[in-house]
Amino acid sequence: MENKQRFEEVKTKNIPILSQYVPVVARVHGGSHPEFHDVHKLFDTMSKKIEGTDSQLPELKEEFEKLREITNNYTVPTDVCESYEAVYNMLAELDKAYQT
Repeated sequence: MENKQRFEEVKTKNIPILSQYVPVVARVHGGSHPEFHDVHKLFDTMSKKIEGTDSQLPELKEEFEKLREITNNYTVPTDVCESYEAVYNMLAELDKAYQT
């Protein structure tokens, strides 16, 4: 129950910002960081699952596992902007809240 509440708090805080940042970061950095296109697809899948669950905790275990693999555990590349870093940090926070 507590992890659901924590996830809800982090989701409410991060999803609206991620929804704005992820497409922009994909457009700006996708050429030099093609893995971010996979991050974008996974985020879109997660967003749809989150929207469709109402008050239940969505099943996102597989998506978070793939995100951790693709991002090397949310390791921020050295040649990216602050928005890219913010996306990874917010996704990591969401992942941690989901796992707790």
